[in-house]
Amino acid sequence: MVTSLVSALSRLIPLALVIALSPLSIIPAVLVLHAPKPRPSGLAFLTGWLASLAATTAIFVAASGGLAFLHRSPPTWASWLRVGLGAALIAFGVYRWATRRSHSEMPGWMRSLETVTPARAALFGALLAVVRPEVLLATAAAGLTIGGPELGATGSWTAAVIFVVTAASSVAIPIVAYAGAGDRLDEPLTRLKNWMDQHNAALVAAVLVLIGLLVLYHGIRGLL
Repeated sequence: MVTSLVSALSRLIPLALVIALSPLSIIPAVLVLHAPKPRPSGLAFLTGWLASLAATTAIFVAASGGLAFLHRSPPTWASWLRVGLGAALIAFGVYRWATRRSHSEMPGWMRSLETVTPARAALFGALLAVVRPEVLLATAAAGLTIGGPELGATGSWTAAVIFVVTAASSVAIPIVAYAGAGDRLDEPLTRLKNWMDQHNAALVAAVLVLIGLLVLYHGIRGLL
């Protein structure tokens, strides 16, 4: 089982990092700490994010039982679909990079996190795990891996926990650190927020290319 778990984690960790390193994960976690009640709002956001991410992963793990045939013989059309989607994401990422100066403004929904209440912060956290295509794509791929027959029940639980914790780490670290350190992190978080605000378009472009390369790789691998 250990060998199977290590093999599974080698596929799961990159998927989790796609979620964790996305600016659409990190920036909201930093912005919510500028809300009128930063500690409860941050912890509520983290709770909603974790719960929704875990639930989404669990749904795809459960669904993998009905898609077990994909483990044995991936259909050619699915691989070509991944190739097309990966290429499209890379192209869109390159476009966003080329036009980053005209997309430098942070979206209004992000800025609203600076005035959010704890209840709305929890809702925002939960929604971000189900409305973002890259999160759904990564959790779907992770679900097929975790639900595979080679891991067994214990291995599947271990792999699922590691995947969710890794994917949520970039949101958890600043929020948990602020909960412990409080006002001492105000200045560093403000600098980080300003830097992300300034480079938002470039960061989104980079993560689109990263996700595209990952999807393209799996598509090409399925065709070989």
